[in-house]
Amino acid sequence: MLTAEGKLFLAEARDLTVRAAESVDRVRALARGEYGELHVGYAPSPTAEILPPALAAFQKLAPGVKLVLHDLAGDELVEGLRGGTLDLSLMLRPTEALVAGALEFELLRSYPLCAAFPARHPFTKLKTVPVSRLSSEPLVVFRKRDYSDYHRLLALLFEDVNLKPRIAAECDSGSSLFTEIQAGRGIAILPTVFRHAIGTRLELRPLTPGAPHFDVGIAHAANSDQTPAGETFRACLRSLTKRSN
Repeated sequence: MLTAEGKLFLAEARDLTVRAAESVDRVRALARGEYGELHVGYAPSPTAEILPPALAAFQKLAPGVKLVLHDLAGDELVEGLRGGTLDLSLMLRPTEALVAGALEFELLRSYPLCAAFPARHPFTKLKTVPVSRLSSEPLVVFRKRDYSDYHRLLALLFEDVNLKPRIAAECDSGSSLFTEIQAGRGIAILPTVFRHAIGTRLELRPLTPGAPHFDVGIAHAANSDQTPAGETFRACLRSLTKRSN
């Protein structure tokens, strides 16, 4: 018969054995990408088509992984990757000056800019809108401080035809921008990724000649080791993007 001390020792030994087995299982699950924590930064508007289905697919493949999303601006996403607070970022292609060799970017999808306007606008009669005609139109745009990548492409669009945009209003969200356009404040230049959010509220037309594109992809720090969970999430993004292209 065991003494009180012996019974305590046996219970502690059994508990240690269980915890050791659980630790081994967790380590093996981590190596398979089925356990752990994954911090993913993202830019909401450009990733609206890609991110939700990728999250659903990843949850089925790795239910034991806690995926934490971080809604951040472009420069914040870059800093998060550089500083190690983010494992991956789903974002617009960063500029070379911003990246400076510190990040690696993999393109997933490219969205051309297009003209968005209300149904009563004369542009509804056109199949495509010449960029040269945009300078005479009041433009509704996103705030520069929150959408620096958007303004970079907008500037590039007008520089290519040596024109200057007429900014009529600045908005801090897609819904307010759509409302301004519907109210007749002006038209907007948007990437086609917004087509689902716009629905039938506005008309969309391609721009001619070819307009700059919103390149959306996965970025990570160039010197970082990707975890198995991170690779699984990247695989989900690639698979869904290829399937819908």
